[in-house]
Amino acid sequence: MAISRPMLLVFLLLILIMTSQFEWRHQIVDFDMTPSVTPKQQQISRREEAVKEKIILSQEKNIQRLQELVRSLQQQLLQCKGNNKTNDTISHLTEHVLELERQQILED
Repeated sequence: MAISRPMLLVFLLLILIMTSQFEWRHQIVDFDMTPSVTPKQQQISRREEAVKEKIILSQEKNIQRLQELVRSLQQQLLQCKGNNKTNDTISHLTEHVLELERQQILED
């Protein structure tokens, strides 16, 4: 008995649909069998959430401090760059003056 491709595909599709229905029903039954949450578990859950919130707030404060430090370091870096440009200009001018003085000495 030879089954054509379309019939084989329809057959496989039906098997797939039936197995997926079975899995969904199984998951629903498992969910219904879970016991309800006790007040003690709710209290523990609330405490855990409070601790998590405190940790998050602490991390946010640390991030803000780090951002402030980064800004401060960026400002210091800009100041250093400005000082280096001034020092480079002064040292360049000093070299030029020394070179002129050497030329004058050699000419005399």
